Amino acid sequence: MIRVTLLFVFVAALSLQAGEDARLKLHAKPKALPEGAVTEAWPRFLGAHDDAKSGETGLLADWPESGPRIVWELARGESYAAPTIADGRLFSFDRAVVGEVGLEGNERLECRHPETGKLIWDLIYPVKYRDRFGYASGPRASPVIDGDRVFIAGVTAQLRAVDAKSGRELWHRDLLKDYGHRLGFFGYGPSPVVWKDLVLVNVGGGGEGEKGVCVAAFDRKSGEEKWRYLDAWGASYSSPVVARIMGREVLLVLAGGESRPAAGGLLGIEPASGKLLFRFPWRADKYESVNASVPIVIGERYVFVSECYGKGGVLLELDKELKAKPVWEEPMFGMHWMTPLEINGHIYGFAGRNKPDVQFKCMRVADGKILWRDDMRYEHEVNGRRMTLSFFRGSLLRADERVFALGEDGVFAELEISPSGVKVLSQSQLFVAEQSWALPVVHRGLLYIGQHSRGFVDGSRPRLICYDFRGHKPE
Repeated sequence: MIRVTLLFVFVAALSLQAGEDARLKLHAKPKALPEGAVTEAWPRFLGAHDDAKSGETGLLADWPESGPRIVWELARGESYAAPTIADGRLFSFDRAVVGEVGLEGNERLECRHPETGKLIWDLIYPVKYRDRFGYASGPRASPVIDGDRVFIAGVTAQLRAVDAKSGRELWHRDLLKDYGHRLGFFGYGPSPVVWKDLVLVNVGGGGEGEKGVCVAAFDRKSGEEKWRYLDAWGASYSSPVVARIMGREVLLVLAGGESRPAAGGLLGIEPASGKLLFRFPWRADKYESVNASVPIVIGERYVFVSECYGKGGVLLELDKELKAKPVWEEPMFGMHWMTPLEINGHIYGFAGRNKPDVQFKCMRVADGKILWRDDMRYEHEVNGRRMTLSFFRGSLLRADERVFALGEDGVFAELEISPSGVKVLSQSQLFVAEQSWALPVVHRGLLYIGQHSRGFVDGSRPRLICYDFRGHKPE
């Protein structure tokens, strides 16, 4: 019955393509790529290297105060998911609300052309969910592209494999039904990770002190479970990554779902077998706390983990047996959900829990010393009034050997950062809207930024905006 229903929805969605493109607004064609520019796919939440860094070159050197030129924009429903792009296809994942109440809706995976925004296909299926804290009720996890397949994890913990060319659903796992997953404060959040022929997932069964299926591996082709790791730590909002540590590939999972007492931390797991390599508790003891920032690997023996509800950041050192020990701890260097950048032995990130207490900080890896902090305040006119704004809980993207920042209220800038301080090189208020929490994406010289809430000034709808970021001078 489920297969028939989904097939009907998919066929109906195809018939609505012309109408759905009414949400697309074309502005201008992008200029040609600069000669010799290096391009790179962005197949996952944090890019091809899982570290918010891209090898793209030939990007725009400066831009007018109004921002880079818009190529196209797409009105979207509720979502915190960044787009992913590879092989001439862009994947957008959102939720269209049905009716006024907002409980019922349709999660929607769209395949679009990256340069024109034109719809190629879409997959739509019904979902019932309402965020209990009043935030958007759409998906949190970005689509994961792996060759001919796309993998998505919706806000209600539904894992799907989809054919990248046709949009046909290939398999589906219900983590609620199959594993007893309990939706946390903000629904289900982590993206899956594909490693060889396995899809590795922070399942998060159990919780509240009960051992359940914490992490599982599914066959990439069939969806059949291949291994499971049992633990009482539930699913967090941090996406797992596979990294090379001490000569071995290790699955890193920062787990920790809703639980009382609150429990969670970093798991190191052998991706082929599910064998636990190390387990390091790192979770605030507050019930209303989450683990959300993705661990970053420094060299091949250090891992930095952070949270913002009290414990802050910790640098772990791994030995030859892959046993973890803390090198230093710093409670004032904890990220809420952003992934910090490590550059030349220093970590840069927007540290803090809520808007008023967030600062942009630089920490030295060697000893955990915070070298500087900056409130990143600036003046901007809103409805004729001069207001003091900030980047607050921003995101950082490194590309073309440069650093770009997106503030959570819609400010975008290029930053010059070093152990000595931060300098703003170019800055634009692209829109004035809260909850711009997804990392910007760059691909083939185009920049993609999500506006996730209605604009304060112009009433603009949530949307995905594509900017021409190719290295030409502004007109």
